[in-house]
Amino acid sequence: MSAGKTYRILGIDPGLNITGYAAVDFGRREPVIIEAGTIQTDAKADLAGRIAQIHADLTEIIAELKPDLAAVEKLYAHYRHPRTSILMGHARGVILLACAAAGVAVRDLPATTIKRSLTGNGHASKQQVQRSIQAVCKLKELPQPADVADALAIALCAGRQAFLKKMF
Repeated sequence: MSAGKTYRILGIDPGLNITGYAAVDFGRREPVIIEAGTIQTDAKADLAGRIAQIHADLTEIIAELKPDLAAVEKLYAHYRHPRTSILMGHARGVILLACAAAGVAVRDLPATTIKRSLTGNGHASKQQVQRSIQAVCKLKELPQPADVADALAIALCAGRQAFLKKMF
C-alpha cells in the first residue's frame, strides 16, 4: 500500500436469512468503519427470490461503497448441519457473482482464521467475536446483530493480511 492511500475492504458474512456486510478503510493509523449493516431476506420467499434479493442489494452496496477488495467467509460444512452449508453456498454464490460483475477482487477466509486473528481462538463464540470487535473498534455498544460483527471481523482480518503483504 502506498503512503497516504487508503484501501476499502468490504467484509461479507454470507447467509441466506441475514448477510452481514462491513466496509472498512485501511491505510491510516487505525482502520475506519465506513458502514456496516445487514441484508435480510424474506423468510417466506422462495430460494430464487431470496438469492436474487441478496444479489440486488449487494450490487447496490458495492456500487455505493466502491470497495477495493471484498473478503468473504469460506464455505465450511459441519457434519451435524450439512443443510446449513448448502444454504450458505447459495448465498456465497450470488455474493461472488455480484463482486465479479462489479470487478471487485475477492479474498476467501476460513472462519477459524478470522476468529483467531481477533480473539486468539479459532473456535471463539459469536459473543467473543462481538466483544473483540467492540474493543478493537472502540465501539460503545456490542455490534448487533452478530452478522455485523462477523462482517467487521472478516474485513479487519483481510485488511491486516493485506497490510502485512503490502498489497491486495
